[in-house]
Amino acid sequence: MLPEIYAFEFMRHAVAASLLASVACGIIGTYVVVKRIGFISGGIAHTAFGGIGLGYYLGINPLLGVIPFSLFAAIAIGLLSKKAKVAEDTAIGAFWAVGMAVGVIFIGLTPGYAPNLFSYLFGNILTVPLDDLWLIFFLDLFIVLLVWLFSKEFLAISVDEEYAEISGVNTTVFYLLLLCLIALTVVILVRVVGIVMVIALLTIPAAIARRFSRSLPGMMALASLLSAFFSLAGLWLSWQLDIASGATIIIVAGVTFLLVESGKLLRVSLMDR
Repeated sequence: MLPEIYAFEFMRHAVAASLLASVACGIIGTYVVVKRIGFISGGIAHTAFGGIGLGYYLGINPLLGVIPFSLFAAIAIGLLSKKAKVAEDTAIGAFWAVGMAVGVIFIGLTPGYAPNLFSYLFGNILTVPLDDLWLIFFLDLFIVLLVWLFSKEFLAISVDEEYAEISGVNTTVFYLLLLCLIALTVVILVRVVGIVMVIALLTIPAAIARRFSRSLPGMMALASLLSAFFSLAGLWLSWQLDIASGATIIIVAGVTFLLVESGKLLRVSLMDR
């Protein structure tokens, strides 16, 4: 596998993108699973399509358009649900639809053909340029730094938000900060698996890790390793079978998840006998 991968520059970039994305997936995915906010992650991811359209329209790297758009969506969804008491699924649904619509309009207004649009929807890890790798690397560093600085606060709001508030933690601020970190992770994952499948890579590795780890740091480490394994295994399979890389990565992760959960059901059934 390795000689084949390292023979081509685009494959080396793909491996680097997989490993960098795994760091953010493992850390932020753990919070998403523990706090059960996978639907919000999906809403932010799909709203990000508006940023891609804006990037194309302005003639800049689409990822630079996604960052402010995703951060705005994360803060707006959080404030609407926390302060304005708008139902969470209503706020998510509204931003989801509007973000996709804005993206379509901006892309339609852009002269010429948008050749990489499909890759941002469904991911194309084989086309990640060096500049995007550096951007993903610095976003990873930023996410790790913030999680390290506020690990206690994030743990408190993830496990028991009411108790955290009584203990003096500003739950609204840290909830919004967590949503912003999810938005930055979405930016990283857009290049690997695309907007449509972001939820899978944010939740599946962390969900499996939860079965084998009782601490948050342990869960993050295991989820990062699983994410790296799924990405590299999916990349290799897509290379061998000549099929879409992002979709293959998700299928590998999904099959592993089903096997782990089936194993648990079988073990419970045997114990009940």
